[in-house]
Amino acid sequence: MSKRVLITGGAGFIGSHLSERLLDEGHEVICVDNFFTGSRKNVEHLFGNPRFEIIRHDVTFPLYVEVDEIYNLACPASPVHYQHDPVQTTKTSVVGAINMLGLAKRLRVPILQASTSEVYGDPAVHPQREEYWGNVNPIGPRSCYDEGKRAAETLFFDYRRQHDLDIKVIRIFNTYGPRMHPNDGRVVSNFIVQALRGEPITIYGDGSQTRSFCYVDDLVDGMVRLMNTGHDVTGPINVGNPGEFTMLELAEAVLRITGSESKIEHRPLPQDDPKQRQPDITLARRELGWEPTIALEGGLTKTVDYFRAVLSV
Repeated sequence: MSKRVLITGGAGFIGSHLSERLLDEGHEVICVDNFFTGSRKNVEHLFGNPRFEIIRHDVTFPLYVEVDEIYNLACPASPVHYQHDPVQTTKTSVVGAINMLGLAKRLRVPILQASTSEVYGDPAVHPQREEYWGNVNPIGPRSCYDEGKRAAETLFFDYRRQHDLDIKVIRIFNTYGPRMHPNDGRVVSNFIVQALRGEPITIYGDGSQTRSFCYVDDLVDGMVRLMNTGHDVTGPINVGNPGEFTMLELAEAVLRITGSESKIEHRPLPQDDPKQRQPDITLARRELGWEPTIALEGGLTKTVDYFRAVLSV
């Protein structure tokens, strides 16, 4: 059955892929974005689709539309962008959540919150399970994002308890793929852009810190599966690739795939940068029948091809 779906942050990296997926399934998509980090280029190939609609709007202001489902993805997600205006970042997470939850409550429709592995902070538990409460600095330079997302989760579960709203909370671990912003400061895009330009690959610290990288198509599949669960499945559910790689291993993979002769350059570790990040996806396997299918090498190859075209190198 065709549904009318609202995606906030729909012109962003993940939102644009989600828009494609839902249109391919025959749904109508209303894409809402203020274009701070999202881009019309990410979705312009969808403009000819009569079931796709785009609205320039900031979720810190109420929105009045009629829809059957809401995916709340609006929020800058890379340190470069969310630290540019930290007060606005917190407002986007908190006030944006209140506005979208209010819309979902009025319409009595399910709403999915794109939360983040950053709610775990610099984890003292490894790998991270959903029951872990995290180790987050509430007053550091990353706090606008980390604590904003934690507060949004609080709001979602309070709307569930107070209004029996049908909520879904997904905790997204490092995701990569085509349409990442070339200057977002994230490690995958950084390494690829530096390698393709022949610049030194900058590794912060000694390169032993780890991340788990999930290809965007796998993530979107997890999001759609969670939205399609029954009222009793709320999450939070980790969705990410449990394959764990050090920054040095990632740099070596990028150099191999690009054929670049860039050298590796070490710089000091930023404040509050997590040393480990790996999802425990037991719950996603059980509740959603989900696990990632795209290995790092294959996903990186597709991402490198995209950046080659964007950078014309």
